[in-house]
Amino acid sequence: MAASSSKLVRLLACFLLILLAAASTAAGHGVQPLSRIAIHRARVALEASAAVWASPELLGSKYQFANYSSDYGKSGKGALKFLLINQRQDFSFALFTGGLSNPTLVAVSNKIAFANPKAPVYPRLAQGKSWNEAERDGSNEYSNYQPGSLNTTDTLIKDLDNIDIVFHIGDISYANGYISQWDQFTQQVEEITSRVPYMIASGNHERDWPNTGSFYNGTDSGGECGVLAETMYYTPTENRANYWYSTDYGMFRFCVADSEHDWREGTEQYKFIENCLATVDRKKQPWLIFMAHRVLGYSSDFFYAQSGLFQEPMGRESLQKLWQKYRVDLAFYGHVHNYERTCPVYEKQCVSSEKSHYTGTMNGTIHLVVGGGGSHLSNFSVEVPEWSVYREMDYGFVKLTAFNYSSLLYEYKRSSDGKVYDSFTVHREYRDVLACVKDSCPPITPGA
Repeated sequence: MAASSSKLVRLLACFLLILLAAASTAAGHGVQPLSRIAIHRARVALEASAAVWASPELLGSKYQFANYSSDYGKSGKGALKFLLINQRQDFSFALFTGGLSNPTLVAVSNKIAFANPKAPVYPRLAQGKSWNEAERDGSNEYSNYQPGSLNTTDTLIKDLDNIDIVFHIGDISYANGYISQWDQFTQQVEEITSRVPYMIASGNHERDWPNTGSFYNGTDSGGECGVLAETMYYTPTENRANYWYSTDYGMFRFCVADSEHDWREGTEQYKFIENCLATVDRKKQPWLIFMAHRVLGYSSDFFYAQSGLFQEPMGRESLQKLWQKYRVDLAFYGHVHNYERTCPVYEKQCVSSEKSHYTGTMNGTIHLVVGGGGSHLSNFSVEVPEWSVYREMDYGFVKLTAFNYSSLLYEYKRSSDGKVYDSFTVHREYRDVLACVKDSCPPITPGA
């Protein structure tokens, strides 16, 4: 490890949804290339035994280690090469034992000085061939919080000619109060947002802050209180402080809820949700979609299973009768970082035994958790509820395709390769779409 020599420096080892995309479990590792470079084990505590005196304060930037093996004795050797160009500070190298789990300083090399330390300063360090890998999105530091995000972005861009609109349903940039990260994020997704509508929903990392009117008193927004998300992206909300809205696009109506404000019966948002569902003209928009960041429907994520609720507390009690009354086709959520699909379900009961080809009246809503846009993944419960048709712990997104007023294709794709790993189709007659009795249905729908 390189360091200069005199002050003490301690060693610190170093939902996205897109549109228009018997229970089984699959696991994957769809992180983007280079997302874990140079990190063998993250350490969050400073080790007093791993200390080097340095002035000015400078943390060593490179290290090399030997893993333990049964035939490894008391000695070994290795080599680490990199180039120093116009370096103006003296360097030393330190040797530690104990591995990354228990590092202990053994020795420090003699100081390496430079012939002309007062020369004008130019680039200080040129990394050698094996160390010249950098974050490909232009980041100036490593972050392990969203190891799948680049793959998701790349895969969307590759198929963007076949995409009409994108929905990112909460936890947008994870800036958590750092405005510069919003600037970086908006630049990183510009190839998408400059070509198709990019619609967002409010999540805990956009809105939640104590005593500011959010339904939850957490600190996940870092004090943003929704202001930055509301400013960066336009949505057709009536009041941008209440981030719920409806929008019609093609043959779809989207009712986008704000799970960071109270949605229960009697609230302003509940009235909005019912009005959004009730006023859709299903002769024009036959496919009715509900969206919210937190899981207001169904999820067998480990966190929700611990409570025994398999949902956000107070999630579906008020809303499920609206979904049923107005025949909501699909309900999408993020928040938990995995993928899960339910059967058409009402009151925790599957109303159809079909898994992939639905026909006629479904009599229930299919709930989809699509939380694997890029952030660290979340485990499922050991128990697999009867209503859970497919679940996967990997990064991915969903694509919906409406072929006409009676046929819909649903596809879940992994971000790592863009291939379809879960899908279903819906085919139904107009009377099923319009929820009308046989003799009162129009013979055709306009535009069909």
